[in-house]
Formats: sequence, C-alpha cells, structure tokens
Amino acid sequence: VLAAQNMKVGVFFLWWAWVLPTESRVLWRKRDTQEMSKKGSPILKRSPDITKSPLTKSEQLLRIEDHDFSMRPGFGGPAIPVGVDVQVESLDSISEVDMDFTMTLYLRHYWKDERLSFPSTNNLSMTFDGRLVKKIWVPDMFFVHSKRSFIHDTTTDNVMLRVQPDGKVLYSLRVTVTAMCNMDFSRFPLDTQTCSLEIESYAYTEDDLMLYWKKGNDSLKTDERISLSQFLIQEFHTTTKLAFYSSTGWYNRLYINFTLRRHIFFFLLQTYFPATLMVMLSWVSFWIDRRAVPARVPLGITTVLTMSTIITGVNASMPRVSYIKAVDIYLWVSFVFVFLSVLEYAAVNYLTTVQERKARKPREKLPCACGLPQPRAVLLDGSYSDGEVNDLGNYTPENGDKPDRMMVQLTLASERSSPRRKSQRSSYVSMRIDTHAIDKYSRIIFPAAYILFNLIYWSIFS
Repeated sequence: VLAAQNMKVGVFFLWWAWVLPTESRVLWRKRDTQEMSKKGSPILKRSPDITKSPLTKSEQLLRIEDHDFSMRPGFGGPAIPVGVDVQVESLDSISEVDMDFTMTLYLRHYWKDERLSFPSTNNLSMTFDGRLVKKIWVPDMFFVHSKRSFIHDTTTDNVMLRVQPDGKVLYSLRVTVTAMCNMDFSRFPLDTQTCSLEIESYAYTEDDLMLYWKKGNDSLKTDERISLSQFLIQEFHTTTKLAFYSSTGWYNRLYINFTLRRHIFFFLLQTYFPATLMVMLSWVSFWIDRRAVPARVPLGITTVLTMSTIITGVNASMPRVSYIKAVDIYLWVSFVFVFLSVLEYAAVNYLTTVQERKARKPREKLPCACGLPQPRAVLLDGSYSDGEVNDLGNYTPENGDKPDRMMVQLTLASERSSPRRKSQRSSYVSMRIDTHAIDKYSRIIFPAAYILFNLIYWSIFS
C-alpha cells in the first residue's frame, strides 16, 4: 500500500511539472497578444517611411519651413548682388530669313542667402536637384528679345543647386534659347554680323537686385569645338548696361556679344562664279557671224534667263529687305552686261538691214540687162580692185559664168565712170566697215568694262 501511494505521488509531481510550463507559456502568449493588439503589430502595421515625411533631413537642416522664401534675401535693405557666369555649349544655327540665332548654354547664378546657412563641421557644401529649387528664392532671370527657350529635361531637369554652410548659393541650369538678332545685309555675302543675348531680371529693379558678371569678361566661357557652316566666330565678349522701362524703372541687363564673319567661298561657287560665266558666255556672240541669227539670238536669250534664275535663287533665301545688298549689285550689273550683249546684236542686225537696203538702190538704177541673171552678193562685197576688174574684161569663161562676170564688170565700170556712183559706193563700203566695227569694238569694250567693274567691286566690299 505504501509503495502504491508513493507511486501516485510521483506520477502527480511528474504531471504537474509538465503542465505548469505549458500553462505559463500559454498565459504569456495571451498577454503578448493583448499588448500587441493595443500597440499594433510590427508585422501587421508598417513603420512610417522617413523619406516621405513632410520635413526631410535636408529641409530640417536648411530650416526651409522657418522662413518665407517668397521674398528676396535682405528684403527692405540694400540690393542683393547676384553674380552670373555663362558657358556657351553650342551655337546651333543662324537664320537670315528669321533674323535670329539659337544657342545652348549653361547659366549660373551666385548669391548669398543667410536663411539657407547651416552648421557644418567639415565645411562641405550640399548639392540638390531641381526639386528643392521650387521651395526657395532664386533670381527671376529671363532672356530679352527671346522667341523660344526651354530648360533641358533629359533624363531629368538639368538644374543644380549647391549651398555652402555660410549661405552662399550656386544655381545652375542648362538652357537652349532662340533670340532675335538685328542683321544688316547691305554687304551680304561679304558681311560681318554682331548678335547679342541679353539677360535681365523680370521683377526686381536695380534697387532690389544688382546683376553683374561675376568675373568680368572672364565670366563667359565657350567650347573650342563651336563652329558654323556659313560663319566664322571671331569673338565673344560681355557688357553690362541699364535698361529703362517707363512704368517699372531701371534694370540691370547683361549682354553676351559675339561677332560672326560669313564664309565667302560657298557664295563664290554658287553665285559669283556662275554669274561671271554667263557674262563671258554672252561675249561669244561677238565672234559669231552677224547673219547667223539662229545662233546669236538663242545664245543671248539663254544667258538672260540664266541670270534671272540666279537672281531669283539668291533672293529666295534672303529676307525681303528694302535696301540693296552687295550681291544684288554684282548680279544686276552682270545682268546688264548680258542684256547689253543682246542689244548689241540687235543694233548690228539693224545696221546690216539698212546697209543692204541702201545697196539695192544702185542696182535698181542700172540699165536693163535682158536675159542676164541678177548679180550675186559678191557684187556688193567691195573686195575687188580696179586691176581685178580689168582682168575680168579679158576673161573668157568655159563653164557658163560669163554673164555674172560681165555684170560685175559693167557695175564696177559704171561706178568708176560716174563720180556720183563712185561716191555712193565708197559711202556704202564705209558703212559696212562700221557694221563690222561694232562687233570688233565690243570684243574689247565689254571684257574691259567688266574687269574694271570687278576690280572696283571687290576693292570696296572685300
């Protein structure tokens, strides 16, 4: 019996030793579940994202929410100085028709805003992108006389903000702007153009914002690889002036000036050289027989039409200015030379017609030569001498040409026997010499005059 009781006591203690830890674990789990339900489980409830909090660490450091950045630094005091420097990345295009240019540049602003100062042990600056720019004050620069402009946004907005511990700020952005350029084409295409890109504050007058080039003329940097197809970039330089608006006041204005000299070689090949060839081609008609009307007339008309096409092509790529350009002078003078060559042949043809009419009058007064054919054109050639006429009197033809020779002898003999007819013949021969002389003189006068014109033209405009 005693052994049985001891066994029961032992089993009880074993059961109790197993049940007590189990119950305690269940109780602790229930207690933890109740506490988690009150506080929130880290699994069921996410921890807050500190990057999405209203105030990030950088904004807390710069104390952006503690200041009103809609007002300029030092409001109510002296004008805040804002330094500017520019690096020209490319000069994309120059348009004569629209009178504008397109430029891509890096525009940088420098100023000090003590509201952005922050404590720093290593004196290192903080760099931000364009998202912070919208929350602080920045200068309101714009490009005067600009037609189009934009800030590059690939792959993100090309804007950079750098803040020093003492509050000094660098604000940089990459901009492409198309601005107006007043061009003078009076010497085109031998011209030199000067264009300006003007930078100015839109809202702040000189009493609130003093705009200046940070390093003077060294504030403007250019890429050495900048080049244009039609122009040679001679120089870049900066200037500063004051601009006055009657309703708002005086503003500081910064100028980026650059000078462009046009390359002439393209226009020599496309305009001057073809025009010169057309003028020289019109001179070929002076060496063509004056009776070859089908040869001389089409040649003159072709050169005139070609010159008209060249003039039209040049003016199509130019603005409709109200003054005469240098290329207009050359082309229109060349056109006049070509047109005069056509008129020269018209004069030669007219005088030849008058000459032939006068030559027919002596033949109409000759005695009737019945049965004899009319004399040929050799009759009026005037190239026979008296000795040749005497020889013709003793000539006996064998091939049936005796009647023509006889008519030549009779005509020349009658002219020799009559002083009046001899004077008429001599006047007619002199008229023929004058008609030939027009072409002969033109062969010298036209080239000499055109060469003289070229010497004067290139000495003035080159």
